[in-house]
Amino acid sequence: MARKKPYDDGCATAHALEIIGERWALLIVRELVPGPLRFTDIKAALPGISSNILTNRLADLERDGIVVRRSLPHPASTVVYALTDWGAELKPLIRELGRWAVRSPGMTPGKPMSPASIGMSFETMFDASRAAGVDMVVQLDLGGRPQTLRIRDGRLTVAAGTVDVAHLRLSGDPTALASVVYGGVAPEAAGGLEIAGDPALLRRFAGFFPLPAPVERG
Repeated sequence: MARKKPYDDGCATAHALEIIGERWALLIVRELVPGPLRFTDIKAALPGISSNILTNRLADLERDGIVVRRSLPHPASTVVYALTDWGAELKPLIRELGRWAVRSPGMTPGKPMSPASIGMSFETMFDASRAAGVDMVVQLDLGGRPQTLRIRDGRLTVAAGTVDVAHLRLSGDPTALASVVYGGVAPEAAGGLEIAGDPALLRRFAGFFPLPAPVERG
């Protein structure tokens, strides 16, 4: 598929939109932030994207030096897609776009979230002032992509993988977890979410990620 006509604009922002402004492109990058994925894993994380569109977007991102294709050795013997070092530099940009867009009056809660998107949303919405003096490890196993969240003295880190010891372990549907953290749903009432640990600790965890008020239209 041919790329859309360029802007014919010397500003680097215009060029950025030429390479990551196509529909789905930045969401593909978001999914690859935690680590490499197979084609089928990317497609599963992005409801609504067709195989043809995903193939084309990955080819575009690979051509532009944002994504690289790798062949894993035996016994995996499969192809995965990963961000290049330059592509990984898009992570803070995606976070700041999310921080800006969450205040949109048109933002609709309750839509599906992927494991990568909820992990990044926690990094985006974390309020350090609410977590002063807190020492907490939360293990997420959502959609088969484990992530470990560590909160210590007002700082949050999110890393791929598991840990042996955690205060709270959450598994199941990322959208169900989002309904607890961002939608005020009681942990016990969140269908599709399994909690290993005290539900009260999950309620406390949710308090570290307040949503800002939406801007007023006009």
